[in-house]
Amino acid sequence: MRYVTNLPYETKEEEHVTIPMSDGVRLSAHIWRPASSDQEPVPAVLEYIPYRKRDLTAVRDSIHHPYLAGHGYACVRVDLRGTGDSEGVLRDEYLEREQADAEEILAWLAEQPWCDGGTGMMGISWGAFAALQVAARRPPSLKAIAIASFTDDRHADDMHYMGGALLSDNLAEAGTMFAYGTCPPDPAVVGERWRAMWHERLENTEPWVLEWLRHQRRDDYWRHASVCEDYTSVRCPVLASSGWADGYSNAVTRLLGNLDVPRKGLIGPWSHKFPHLGEPGPAIGYLQELVRWWDHWLKGVDNGVMDGPMLQAWMQDSVPPSTSYEERPGRWVGEPHWPSPHIRPETHPLTRHTIGPAQDATAAPSEGGAAMTVRSPLSVGQFAGKWASYNAPPDLPYDQREEDGGSLVFDSEPLTEPVEILGSPSVELDLSVSEPVALVAARLSDVSPDGAATRVSYGILNLTRRDSTESPEPLEPGRRYRATIPLNGVAQAFPPGHRIRLSLSTSYWPLAWPAPKPALLSVHEHSSTLTLPVRPLDEPDEVPSSPFGEPEGTPPLAMTQVTPPEERWDVKRDLIDYRSELDIVKDRGTVRFEDIGLEAGRRAHERYTVVADDFTSVGGETTWTMRFRRDDWDVKVVTHTRLTCDETDFFVDATLDAYEADRRVFSRTWNETVPRDLL
Repeated sequence: MRYVTNLPYETKEEEHVTIPMSDGVRLSAHIWRPASSDQEPVPAVLEYIPYRKRDLTAVRDSIHHPYLAGHGYACVRVDLRGTGDSEGVLRDEYLEREQADAEEILAWLAEQPWCDGGTGMMGISWGAFAALQVAARRPPSLKAIAIASFTDDRHADDMHYMGGALLSDNLAEAGTMFAYGTCPPDPAVVGERWRAMWHERLENTEPWVLEWLRHQRRDDYWRHASVCEDYTSVRCPVLASSGWADGYSNAVTRLLGNLDVPRKGLIGPWSHKFPHLGEPGPAIGYLQELVRWWDHWLKGVDNGVMDGPMLQAWMQDSVPPSTSYEERPGRWVGEPHWPSPHIRPETHPLTRHTIGPAQDATAAPSEGGAAMTVRSPLSVGQFAGKWASYNAPPDLPYDQREEDGGSLVFDSEPLTEPVEILGSPSVELDLSVSEPVALVAARLSDVSPDGAATRVSYGILNLTRRDSTESPEPLEPGRRYRATIPLNGVAQAFPPGHRIRLSLSTSYWPLAWPAPKPALLSVHEHSSTLTLPVRPLDEPDEVPSSPFGEPEGTPPLAMTQVTPPEERWDVKRDLIDYRSELDIVKDRGTVRFEDIGLEAGRRAHERYTVVADDFTSVGGETTWTMRFRRDDWDVKVVTHTRLTCDETDFFVDATLDAYEADRRVFSRTWNETVPRDLL
């Protein structure tokens, strides 16, 4: 990244500004704005997240907020209620109170003498969720949003219930917020009130995984703040981006296809990162794109930001399987609209071990055909990587050949010419199962001539939700059903000599929680199909070869690494007791923020276990340690959550411990049972 200091506007910074809410709670804001805004008001851009602006996101914030401020904007970073230095308690994600607070913040910003009355919202992940959800509420000052790595569907396309199947990231993300939501504010900011504010959080926090498990169907809990329920509610322009390695690779194209506002889409090869910090690379000059976006929509500059294709996407070249990449080779392609007139769906019948030649997509599938069967071991999925890659530790899927040993596998013939796909593949199965509850995982892989298999995309379906996630129904063993499994969107090139592989399995642990019992899946050939969104090779790319500038930002905040970080991703198998384990450590070590003299440490440890093929032996646990130190102030929070099950219930055991100078000052334990609902 190129760090720049010579910007069009000299800026000023206010590190802790309190914004009053209507119920008396005060939220803490960090504001960067042009010094000239005291005389010449500017638009304000809000980022609104729970991840602690004073320390844990301070380095990241220092790269892009001063940059945007130096281009003529008041950039405002607010800690959500109950996080960082804001008052109150954070009880769950995306609640009505959170969105009402955001509306009040925007109204407050619009009234400030340094703001011209216009506002925007930006962010990644939670910040992007917040911006999209608030846009659907149409606050009067909000003129545009820019969002990265998000979803418009909280139930089916977030870390909770992919295809109606419970994801292990449901537990992992709950563990993350269990830790972040129970950390104290900084006494240097809030004064002696810090301890009372901290204990209010500790005493009123419950592990979020409990609430998420209480809603296993798509109900009003998930419909709330899911913009897909009413796309017409969004009336402001939207710049949407994500990455193919992210868990959120689908929502960009859904917004492009369903919104009726000015909109642009951008999808790179990245994991869960801002595009200017994108990993795997290439990262792009995203902040320059934001300046153009805000200049047009907040300042009325006629700069052509809406020219060119609606969607720009990174067409990924073939690569060997790896859990991490520094760069993904490929090129940028553009589509004028979405759905694109360039994309041609090609439907291929599944015959014994073979993906057949393309057939007319409008033709009815042929009936009959022999049944192919599989009952996958629980080891299928150990090389699946994370639902959403953060690229640290290396967490992308590894070589799929071992996974394929427990799957039904269908290969194309070796390709005689390149094939490129852009969009969401899908699998339609004519199937029967031996149990009333079962899932199917479908994986699309690029298989090289030496046999190495790189996963390109995948999808999961809880078959009890094949027709409805609101009203699931148990399966009748032996009865034939038709079920469609959508796979995650992707742009991928398959070279000549390679094969395209579809793999089907009845387990995908630990990425997805398995069914209560192992199920035998029967798939009928000829009447089961794979549909690929093919982008013909003769279609123009619609974009220059290098449409974006070099990544740039302002110099990051000074930080010293006091103790080293640790990353680990271990797959273990004991062939005596047949216990398998995935052990993940993500330890940031201890860092010192030199400007405020604060040391902060974060360590996350996830473990997922199973014994042989006992579907009720699966278990997941997540442990977080958060520590903050300055002079004689030394505080620590340790959270632990464990999720286990039997055939009828989930069991949640959790602990929360808080320490001052290694003396425990708070402790609480939860032991809860939540019934399984056809899951």
